Amino acid sequence: MSTRLYVGNLSFDVATTDLEKAFEPWGGHDAAIPTDRDSGRSKGFGFVEVAPDQMSAAITGMNGKELSGRELTVGEARPRVDRGLAESRH
Repeated sequence: MSTRLYVGNLSFDVATTDLEKAFEPWGGHDAAIPTDRDSGRSKGFGFVEVAPDQMSAAITGMNGKELSGRELTVGEARPRVDRGLAESRH
């Protein structure tokens, strides 16, 4: 089991492997960086999984730290909200 962290203020050139490596001391894995549907460009934030017992240490250790020239904002990710699909308009 793992805990998902939100990582904000990412440089557009940070890859998922960079994110996992940055969080490696806390067991970082399964990183994801959402991209814009049209441009394919990073949205500037991402998520990374860490061990639950390492969550606080990872937040403390990485919040405000620099990665690729940007100061990170790190916190526990909120649960995903199911937006659902808009009902069909007939």
